[in-house]
Amino acid sequence: MNALESNSTKRLALFTDFSSHARVFCVAGLLASAALLSGCGQAGAEATSEEVVQEEVKVIPIPVEVETVETGDISSNYMTTAVLEAKEEAFVVARASGIIQEIMVEEGDYVEKGQVLATLEPERYELSLRRAKADLQGIEKELAKINKVYSKKLVSDDTYDKITAQYESAKAVLAIAELDLKEATIVAPISGYIAERNAKVGNLTESFQRERMFHIVQQKQLYGIVHLPERELSRVHKEQKASLSIGALNGQMVNAFVERISPVINATTGTFKVTLRVPNENNQLKAGMFSQVSLNYDTKQNATLLPRKAMLTVDDKINVFVIDDEGNAKKVAITVGYQEGKFVEVLEGLTGSEQVVVTGQQNLKDNAIVSIVNS
Repeated sequence: MNALESNSTKRLALFTDFSSHARVFCVAGLLASAALLSGCGQAGAEATSEEVVQEEVKVIPIPVEVETVETGDISSNYMTTAVLEAKEEAFVVARASGIIQEIMVEEGDYVEKGQVLATLEPERYELSLRRAKADLQGIEKELAKINKVYSKKLVSDDTYDKITAQYESAKAVLAIAELDLKEATIVAPISGYIAERNAKVGNLTESFQRERMFHIVQQKQLYGIVHLPERELSRVHKEQKASLSIGALNGQMVNAFVERISPVINATTGTFKVTLRVPNENNQLKAGMFSQVSLNYDTKQNATLLPRKAMLTVDDKINVFVIDDEGNAKKVAITVGYQEGKFVEVLEGLTGSEQVVVTGQQNLKDNAIVSIVNS
């Protein structure tokens, strides 16, 4: 019995020891599994963080439009406006009184100097001429008789002087009658176009009345009158070139030249008058047309020309964005000179072969990544 109890006691102790070791192994396994799972989680978290960083580093290019800097001529101009005027024009009025009998021309017709425009009823003037001729003939006969006896001292000096005066008066009356008949025919005083016709057949016209019968303009050469500030006087000279943009002709450009410069300054306005000569051989221009005038002061050749819309002005500093070799927009400060139309002259900052941003530069910073999307 004692031996049996001793064996049971040993088996129980061995089982207890085995159970303890088993629990230790189980706990160790659980800890290892937890450590493995924790390591896997950290690796996944690190990978996700790297992807986020990569997404944050990725930059979207800014779309812009670019143009190439050019080399060419540019001028310094003074801009103003002018209304074209005819160099020669005439307002035709009747010198004689009478009923208008016939009109020979209409508005738009070209007439030469001396061409008949209209006629008045001539009967009254023809009769006056016949009477003047008859009076003169009667006095001439009487004077001839007086001359024969005057040489013999048979008539007094007083009688001879009176008949001589009557003769001279009769000649003057005849000349006036001839002139009146001539002026019953209205003729053009200058060559040009009939700009306006107010005369109508059957109307009574008075001699030298204020209402004009015809308005004639000569448009082979027109004038443009401009008034410039007195500070510009030293920069204007005769035959100086100007360019006119005619709005009625869709902005067509025509050349003009300084014809006259007023020698005085208007004290009220502080300006002086300049008359421009505008050739018009093809009669395309018309008196009264409105024009934009560009008076040329100076022209530079082979200048570096930058599109005006590429400039960014901040605090009196002018910058442009230039596309570098890597395709980035680099901010460059420039100095400009003459400005004409769509271009400005670059004095410093550009060489003349760069591509500059003309649209979208307001959204750029220095060395910005851009995408060129020129249409």
